[in-house]
Amino acid sequence: MAIKDWPVHERPRERLLAQGPEALSDAELLAIFLRTGVRGKTAVDLARELLRDFGGLRPLLEADRARFCAGRGLGDGKYVALQAALEMARRHLAAVLQRGDALGSPAQTRAYLASRLRDLPHEVFACLYLDNRHRVIAFEPLFRGTIDGASVHPREVVRRALDHNAAALIFSHNHPSGVAEPSRQDIDITRRLREALALVDIRVLDHIVVGDGEMVSLAERGLV
Repeated sequence: MAIKDWPVHERPRERLLAQGPEALSDAELLAIFLRTGVRGKTAVDLARELLRDFGGLRPLLEADRARFCAGRGLGDGKYVALQAALEMARRHLAAVLQRGDALGSPAQTRAYLASRLRDLPHEVFACLYLDNRHRVIAFEPLFRGTIDGASVHPREVVRRALDHNAAALIFSHNHPSGVAEPSRQDIDITRRLREALALVDIRVLDHIVVGDGEMVSLAERGLV
């Protein structure tokens, strides 16, 4: 049975309009993106098949062009549309942390940092620079590689903070393993950076470790 023949309250588009996108399953959301099914399958049936074949929504969204386009009912057109939608989502998250904006909430800050760091295959240490009212000045990746005393240089962090005329910083880095639990090295480098920045009267507000689906705030654990 075609989706247009389903009861109105069961159709994904109508359900989204009536209840909001959060009420829909992954398959229903994907079906709206696909718009049409294939011979013998509705868009919802096809979406369920794709989610099964890719192993879930996230692997499908993160698939490279060749892998994505090999999926049934997909192709370059769908790939381009998906990449555009994902980039709009990233820019939307960035917009809440535009220069001159005060940090709206910890959740917004974490969502932005996750969007920038979560899916990287290597560790990246980044700084969010803030003024004395905690308004965003800039976001900047600084170091790449294992986060330890050999790869993160306090002198460079202090120099960049002074270049931005920052009054406060939030550090963040990702764990490609997916486990967000801070290491001993993470805690030690945070302490060293806090001490170095204190000498020039710049506060460290937090160090957020980004994992796969989870984030850990060192400030919340009393480690900043």
